[in-house]
Amino acid sequence: MSLLEIQDLGIRFGGLQVLSGIAFNIEEREILGVIGPNGAGKTTLFNLITGIYKPTAGTIRFEGETISGLSSDLITKRGINRTFQNVRLFGNMTALENVLVGMQNKIRYPLLSSAFRTKAVRETEQTVREKGMELLRLMGLEDHWSVRASNMSYGNQRRLELARALANEPKLLLLDEPTAGMNPQEAVQMIELVRKVQTLGMAILIIEHNMKVVMGLSERIVCIEAGRKIAEGLPEEIQHDPDVIRAYLGGQLD
Repeated sequence: MSLLEIQDLGIRFGGLQVLSGIAFNIEEREILGVIGPNGAGKTTLFNLITGIYKPTAGTIRFEGETISGLSSDLITKRGINRTFQNVRLFGNMTALENVLVGMQNKIRYPLLSSAFRTKAVRETEQTVREKGMELLRLMGLEDHWSVRASNMSYGNQRRLELARALANEPKLLLLDEPTAGMNPQEAVQMIELVRKVQTLGMAILIIEHNMKVVMGLSERIVCIEAGRKIAEGLPEEIQHDPDVIRAYLGGQLD
């Protein structure tokens, strides 16, 4: 059984068919890339997996259970989390506070205990704080824990968003254009961070326009054009697939 199974997935907005017949699997601890021209339906696919949209056709199964149609919060609790193409942080919160927000689903203590600040509450808060600092260290942001997100550099904001996405310990992480807007050095650093994340034991589904990034990271790649899957295979197979090259306006994938 695959970690994520997508079968004949489709969605229609009014008279517009945005995705149709999409099918692929993701295995545990695998990095799978999704590529395609602008408007191909890649972000719509992410929105379906994470419950922002509900499919009009097909099924999505996670760990053998159907999740298509569930709300975003229930899907997050099942073990799927994501980042967005545009950074979505709480600008007035510190880096650590942003990460702690992502841990809310993992905090468990009775409301009454919270109101009276019992020993159990204090110990839980200390454990959560230490976990938050651990994630910031993983992203190289430990020295920025008290800096407001709005005052951080763009590259560090992307790192912080990744740390927050890891806060609820997902089994599957969806990365939407993780190197968008980054300079070459920042992009290389992000590649290294994604590889670190994989060692934590989770699978990763990544949308990325930077071909060097997606070819270097992905174990398999799915290519979508005009809402349909046109190719799936190893990076070297995709790189030389005539349908994929045609989809990119006859250009050379490099």
